[in-house]
Amino acid sequence: MKKTDLEKLKGLKIDGQMKRAGTPGRFGADAGAAAASRREQRERERAQGLVPFAVKLDGELVKRIQALAQEKKAGLNEVVTELLEKGLKA
Repeated sequence: MKKTDLEKLKGLKIDGQMKRAGTPGRFGADAGAAAASRREQRERERAQGLVPFAVKLDGELVKRIQALAQEKKAGLNEVVTELLEKGLKA
């Protein structure tokens, strides 16, 4: 058998394995679950009156806020809300 025939058979073997492997989770049935949970999350937040608000901040400031959140063992959203409320009262 020639080297090219061996390579062709090896390619056919790999092709057959790929066809039998099935669809990865990110493209198959699991793909809808992540989108649905994100959609449900947005709906829950909307019901609570929360609004997405994107802001660009200095990297050092973000590190300080993250450290404060870890220190308080609270979420980043809660810490930022608290800091904004304090800043607006002053």
